[in-house]
Amino acid sequence: MLLEKLNFSSEYIILVTGGAGFIGSNLCESLLKNGNKVICLDNFATGKRENIKPFLGNKNFTLINGDIRKLNDCETACKNADYVLHQAALGSVPRSINNPIISNEVNVSGFLNMLVAARNANVKRFVYATSSSTYGDSKSMPKVEDVIGKPLSPYAITKYVNELYADVFSKTYGIETIGLRYFNVFGRRQDPNGDYAAVIPKLTMQLMNHESPIINGDGSFSRDFTYIDNVVEMNVRALLADDKDSLNTVYNVAFGERTSLNELVELLKQYLSAYDTKIGDIQIVYGPERQGDVPHSLASIDKARKKLGYNPQYNIKSGLKAAMDWYWNNLK
Repeated sequence: MLLEKLNFSSEYIILVTGGAGFIGSNLCESLLKNGNKVICLDNFATGKRENIKPFLGNKNFTLINGDIRKLNDCETACKNADYVLHQAALGSVPRSINNPIISNEVNVSGFLNMLVAARNANVKRFVYATSSSTYGDSKSMPKVEDVIGKPLSPYAITKYVNELYADVFSKTYGIETIGLRYFNVFGRRQDPNGDYAAVIPKLTMQLMNHESPIINGDGSFSRDFTYIDNVVEMNVRALLADDKDSLNTVYNVAFGERTSLNELVELLKQYLSAYDTKIGDIQIVYGPERQGDVPHSLASIDKARKKLGYNPQYNIKSGLKAAMDWYWNNLK
């Protein structure tokens, strides 16, 4: 396992906010497998109890049913923590457009609560999830951490504000922070249901149900799709970073390859056809473009490679094969 290879000490207590969510539960699982003590803070607004059910009997796992919008809950969770992996947030550009107030309450006010609680508890390091959406209308490709544009959605604004707050807290209060700009993460436990489901699980379930997958736009928009195990690796490397020059900054978390939505659907059909040959004949349906969507996204991961030793093991094809196997065996 990655944590064993990186020799992460199990003597520390790690708080994972949003630990019952897609990314959070994968982080909890990886940390627990290597003997670490984990505190999970979640209010189950988007997280799912089934994601953490296997951990409930583990003596090293503590669940706190709480809300990051409540400072008391944040302080309770941080009280014994050495490190924080802050994943709790309301994702989705469309959700933020439909309800910018709730997105701001969770993603900005909740984030600030967590920073304050971590500072008050003398947490060693605060590693947090930010987003590729912070690049906004920047035309530069690939995306490099210090070149961003204007945000294109309320969600993007909230994530950029997170980065600004973390920078101020590191300079003002001395708390170590690392921001991880996730690029279109996918993999096991990602929810395929609901109005704001991410594109890969949503398309996967449509194909598994023999429904024509619906693509927003003409399918030419592209993304740097990032498998969950690459994200787990990056979080662990952020915990382990010991060079001061690698702290109090942000990193892209991606594979560094671009895939169009049309190419994505063809790969999904190819891999799912191994389980059901009828899926290969399903036709694509094209709909209107989504408001606030960035046309193309491709990350430079040079900074993460150089400063943190990041070496992602899963490209889009190997990641999709693993993800399709999980979806077919768990949700079919």
